[in-house]
Amino acid sequence: MQIIWLGHGSFRIEIGGEVLLIDPWINGNPMMEGQDTEAALAGATQILVTHGHFDHTNDIVEISQKTGAPVSAIFELAALLTGQGAKEGHAFNKGGTVRFGEASVTLVPASHSSSMQVEGKTTYTGMETGLVIRGDGHTIYFSGDTCIMADMAWIGEYFQPDIGILSAGGYYTMDMEQAAWAARKYFDFKTVIPGHYRTFPALEQSAQVLAEGLPGVDVIEPQVLQPITV
Repeated sequence: MQIIWLGHGSFRIEIGGEVLLIDPWINGNPMMEGQDTEAALAGATQILVTHGHFDHTNDIVEISQKTGAPVSAIFELAALLTGQGAKEGHAFNKGGTVRFGEASVTLVPASHSSSMQVEGKTTYTGMETGLVIRGDGHTIYFSGDTCIMADMAWIGEYFQPDIGILSAGGYYTMDMEQAAWAARKYFDFKTVIPGHYRTFPALEQSAQVLAEGLPGVDVIEPQVLQPITV
């Protein structure tokens, strides 16, 4: 399994023959300026979207059309993106699981908000979500944009993820200290990768506090387009 950060809250996860793009944001993403965008999208087989905000959805239709990868998300958001021209994937809901080759993806709760600008109007896009991704002998909890929430207790106990990809930039989501607290209280991660940080001045710029708060856990600060092999 390879986990590749595309900057901000965007990730590329390679499992077996599947290439999952999660919330891919390329155009306007400061972390992707000057980067090899073709490499970021190459071979994509599926696109997964956690919620409707612009920094998670602005490029979805274009990327889907360019790569031919179908888009899967919570029902309302999937229907909206498909209606805009994205290739149809799964319009499922929390608790639902879909399978892509050797990988499976379950929608789980997050606690945030979710909307898009559609024809100049703010449009509700269904509830915000996280993802549990299983394959290659690992289980990933991809938190999506969220604060600490009680649902993390059953997610940790039921799925027992060994890898956490956690929003940890603060301001819009958990910060590094909160993410470390949640990881200690609700999970038994072997590896933690922060996301949704370093993009804008308002966000946390370092994962040092996260690493200090998780002794014994391999906290990896991702670098854009540099694969993390687990």
